[in-house]
Amino acid sequence: MQEKVIPLAMQGFDVMAQAQTGTGKTGAFAIPIASKLQKNKRIQCLVLTPTRELAVQVAEDLTDIAKYSNLKTVAIYGGQSINVQVDKLRKGVEIVVGTPGRLMDLMRRGELSFDEVQYVILDEADRMLDMGFIDDIEWILQRVPKKRQTMLFSATLPVAIRELAQRYMHQPREAIISQDTLTVEATEQSYINVGRKNKLWALCRILDMEKPALALVFCSTKRMVDMLSHKLRAYGYSADAIHGDLSQAVREKVMAKFKAGKLRILIATDVAARGLDIEGITHVINYDIPENPGDYVHRIGRTARAGHTGKAITFVTREEQHLVKAIENFGRTRIEMDEVPESTGRDTVKRQLDFDEYADHFGMVPFKINLGKRDGIDMVNLIKFIERKTRIYEHLIGNVVIGEDTSKFELHKSVAFGAMKDLERCYVQNKQVQVDLIRDQARR
Repeated sequence: MQEKVIPLAMQGFDVMAQAQTGTGKTGAFAIPIASKLQKNKRIQCLVLTPTRELAVQVAEDLTDIAKYSNLKTVAIYGGQSINVQVDKLRKGVEIVVGTPGRLMDLMRRGELSFDEVQYVILDEADRMLDMGFIDDIEWILQRVPKKRQTMLFSATLPVAIRELAQRYMHQPREAIISQDTLTVEATEQSYINVGRKNKLWALCRILDMEKPALALVFCSTKRMVDMLSHKLRAYGYSADAIHGDLSQAVREKVMAKFKAGKLRILIATDVAARGLDIEGITHVINYDIPENPGDYVHRIGRTARAGHTGKAITFVTREEQHLVKAIENFGRTRIEMDEVPESTGRDTVKRQLDFDEYADHFGMVPFKINLGKRDGIDMVNLIKFIERKTRIYEHLIGNVVIGEDTSKFELHKSVAFGAMKDLERCYVQNKQVQVDLIRDQARR
């Protein structure tokens, strides 16, 4: 990315760049800006980010890049004392990195002015759009000098982002880094069919067998993040949680431990982990598959950064199969189906019988029973037998195939477990009934 963006930035062009995360976009705008700014304790550069964590991270990167120029950078975000941030601003800074809400708050208080800003950076623009910041961004941009250089960076370029660029950028040059794919080629992508009851089993098996140096696990809700982190710690894993309901101090403490390698597993929501650039993340595990394909692109971009390789593993229930195809179409990528790795020892968590893993799209689960034509059984007899012994309705019984010694039938997953147990207590002509789940879908 830097090869394409830096020359355009140095020539003063507005730039709209699309690229996978982990391709060095911070350096792409920081290097040319640091070479142009003057040390005068006046704000000349504004960087807008969607989250607190990304604001802190970008500010740190800018500080490192600009350290020989003695340029001062301050991160402005909610969750930290506003008085601390005001004190830093009053001492004079050249670069401000912040989230829209806190920036607007300080501007309204008269503590922050962008009258002398020459450079504006919109980082993770599509995430700001998804998080509902578009009106705030426009409010801020309307209060920045029109004569400026603007650079927009985004993993995806939806229509709303292009319209924003059209309104607030001057003939932007496009730097499309990811024309063929929105995902990083160095990331090995796979998905595993697993029911909700066995996600914890699958996760622990992966952690035990693959032993990731650093793993980032995504859940769809804050409640699930808390529950999963609590369970993993109870099983002895080095794990902790990060989400929007935690205080900024707690979030920063957890992130510091993860960056230092003192914490191996970080469980997060999309918002909390947005834009994190942490070297050494070997695995990204989607405990819950995202419904928005764009979120998948951002999630797996946390690994395989800076030339390294990584793995992205996604847990998918049968009802969520369509989401895999949507992600493949959106990201112009291929996600291979895989299995939970084989264990060489005792599992940390015991696998549960989850009929969701074996049900078809109609919720029907396949079984084999040790009754057939030799027992005087035909299709009508077997259906009536199942109805009578299990007290379920006929519409909950699916396809029935009668064999010589054994037969196959389907039950709806909502009644499958109880019906299986009821049938196994029965006898036909002094033969105890045996019912087995057909686990191999090819035999259905």
